[in-house]
Amino acid sequence: MCVCVCVCVKLCVRDSSSEMKIEFAPLYVPLRRRLQTVAVVQWVFSFLALAQVSLAAFVLLCVSDWWILGVLYAGWLYLDWDTPSCGGRRSAWVKSWRVWTYFNDYFPITLIKTVDLDSRHNYLFGFHPHGVLVAGGFGSFCTEVSGFSQMFPGLTPYLLMLPFWFKIPFFRDYIMCGGLVSSEKASASYLLSRPGGGQVAVLAVGGAPESLDARPGALTLQLRQRKGFVKLALKHGAWLVPVFSFGENELFDQMENPAGSTLRSVQERLQSIMGVALPLFHARGVFQYSFGLLPYRKPIHTVVGHPIPVTQTPCPTKEDIDALHSSYMEGLTQLFEQNKLNYGIPEDKHLIFT
Repeated sequence: MCVCVCVCVKLCVRDSSSEMKIEFAPLYVPLRRRLQTVAVVQWVFSFLALAQVSLAAFVLLCVSDWWILGVLYAGWLYLDWDTPSCGGRRSAWVKSWRVWTYFNDYFPITLIKTVDLDSRHNYLFGFHPHGVLVAGGFGSFCTEVSGFSQMFPGLTPYLLMLPFWFKIPFFRDYIMCGGLVSSEKASASYLLSRPGGGQVAVLAVGGAPESLDARPGALTLQLRQRKGFVKLALKHGAWLVPVFSFGENELFDQMENPAGSTLRSVQERLQSIMGVALPLFHARGVFQYSFGLLPYRKPIHTVVGHPIPVTQTPCPTKEDIDALHSSYMEGLTQLFEQNKLNYGIPEDKHLIFT
């Protein structure tokens, strides 16, 4: 057992209108906690800056004396362009990196099974809520640390991500190694139509727009009008499974952006143009707890619910889609209500569907 002395220093910065207290991290902490923080730093960097760095590296490679390598990679990129829509290129080695153990332990992230799933079927997991950076989804389905393979033998999970990210050189190859694939319709259809079953497409149903509502205590899900995933499940006969990640919205604070506000209008406009949302989030830093882009150390419990059987319907009607969508919403609500007290959500709090 490691015994350490914790020193906490608070620095007060005063100006004419406000007082901000900066609470520094303890001077001495166990090495394991330091490694957990480093693991999360690299993960946040991967989400926020690695794509830009990868693109810059490719451009510099093309204009340097090593330009031939850039040309060769461009040729490879052309030949490999459709891979993110055809199951990707996962790497068991990357998914088992030690860094993911520290990443999961930082929060920590726990994957919870409520029932066995038959590997003879393909599944579409609806992940809720999206949160800011889908930490629970990544930790549970893109690493081997979560124990998914042991809990659900015979199933292979793929986390769906915006197609935009798979167009960026080098970055695309890295994220595919973790089991991330494009979220476009063709990609999901490829997985859900595979013969023999065993494929799991994990989709954050609320998408990027839902991240704009991600803040502590938020229980608003963009689901009522989102029925495309239901239609897809019907077409391929893939069973639907609601998944709720308790604690996902507790990781970051976000600037106030209520519906109708100027900030929200700008964010929605940029989202419609760029295809990605830009939540103005903040939490803690590396060496202090008062501000920064690292998530808070809040536990995440990702609960996989009961499957909803789906009969393959190549040309589903509106009535078919609406009926299955209603069943899915009921299943998700039941999953939430049955587990909320276990994870600190008051009895009088309920999901809000928009």
